[in-house]
Amino acid sequence: MRKKNCGAYLTVTLALCLAVILSLLLTLIDGVRRNGARLEAECVTDIGLQSIMAEYHRELMKQYNLFAIDSSYGTAVCGKANTAAHLQQYLSKNLSYDDLFLSEYLYRDFLGLAVEQVELTKLSILTDYDGALFRSDAVDAVKADVGLGLLQELQSWVQKVEINGLEEGKEEERKKELDGEIKEWVDTYDGVEVEIEEDQWERAEVQNPTDELEAKKRMGLLSLVVEEGNVSTNRIHTETLAQNRMQQGQTNHGNMAKEEQTQAEGLTEKFLFQEYLLRYMGRFGKESEEDALRYQIEYLIAGKDSDVENLKSVVNRLCVLREAANVMYLMSNEAKRNEIKLVAAAACTVITLPALTPLLEGAILLAWAYAESVYDVKSLLAGGKVPLIKDDRSWHYSLATALNGSLQDENTGGEGLAYEDYLRIFMMLSDVETITLRAMDMVEADIRRTPGNAAFRLDGCFRAVEAHIRIASSYGFQYEITRQKSYRQ
Repeated sequence: MRKKNCGAYLTVTLALCLAVILSLLLTLIDGVRRNGARLEAECVTDIGLQSIMAEYHRELMKQYNLFAIDSSYGTAVCGKANTAAHLQQYLSKNLSYDDLFLSEYLYRDFLGLAVEQVELTKLSILTDYDGALFRSDAVDAVKADVGLGLLQELQSWVQKVEINGLEEGKEEERKKELDGEIKEWVDTYDGVEVEIEEDQWERAEVQNPTDELEAKKRMGLLSLVVEEGNVSTNRIHTETLAQNRMQQGQTNHGNMAKEEQTQAEGLTEKFLFQEYLLRYMGRFGKESEEDALRYQIEYLIAGKDSDVENLKSVVNRLCVLREAANVMYLMSNEAKRNEIKLVAAAACTVITLPALTPLLEGAILLAWAYAESVYDVKSLLAGGKVPLIKDDRSWHYSLATALNGSLQDENTGGEGLAYEDYLRIFMMLSDVETITLRAMDMVEADIRRTPGNAAFRLDGCFRAVEAHIRIASSYGFQYEITRQKSYRQ
């Protein structure tokens, strides 16, 4: 029998092919693992950042339509470490399969991902750049709803105030000077015998026709324009609020760059910021019982710590402006100037002191303008309107009514500017940085009145974050990802 010889070339070929195929498969599996891990790390990072952005402060959004992460999370301590911890928790939870039915299978082991490091490398905080970012977000909240037509009107109003010097307050100083000179005449000639006719003498009684009105003025302007008991007595403590902390250097700071703006955009931004404040903050006649101060816009202008002082300051400033405008009208109205001259001449003729006539004319004119100003302010606070510069139709008081101190009536209609418009003028004439700091005070004071927010701070509110995250695999590779998220589009 012949012995049959069998070759092993098929076995060797198959072994060599399997080695190549297995190497290819293992390479492909490793590539799938690495790329799958990278994809999952990126997805989990995006989900984690979206999750912390979803933790925006609810009261801040509800009351002021501003979105920001409160890094204190209702505690007394704010800082990026708290937000980083929240982010790490979200990342770890999304990389974990412990709560899934598939945890018994290979999916967790196949990638083996875990968070190694989470760091917030950049922050944008609402109070950064002296509150410019807070102001910018406020502008974004209203710019889609506010037209710029009012800005042109506002600019014309402000221009009239500045050109005519309506806020300089010279009228009050001039009135005091005139009253002082008239008093000298009174002290000199009061009770002196003067000849009224030939061989007929009478004791002179020198009187200032504006005395009754001056007595009213000494009562205080606020009592003349607002009924007693209708003024809020709320008060705040500014020591712990944003403006004072910023002045003391006790606020947190971010490290993201500020957006550049042109000069024109700066003017528009200031206007839109004012409109935001008028929309979301209270004022006299538009108060909210939930606010720390009832007259918040008045606080922005005056900066006092009580409603009474803020309203008093704004009312006095408004009266100064109106008095200057009313003096302008009287000076330009010949009929009313003649009426003033007749009253002054009559008073001086009786006591035969013609040299006193010019002094009385000036005092009467200023007194008449002041009386009209009291009427104007009272009308504005009652919801009426008063033009910036009056004419014959809009003038109200007669000279006799003004001099006898009868200042009781008010107008709730009319044409011209409303109280809110005059507040717009005052804010436009104010420094925008100061208004911004005081606005942040109001936001903090209001939010702290809500449950769970007693320690709320705007310098703990993040509007944008940049995170650096390192995720490692148990298979010996890792990924470092840097992402930035912001509430701004």
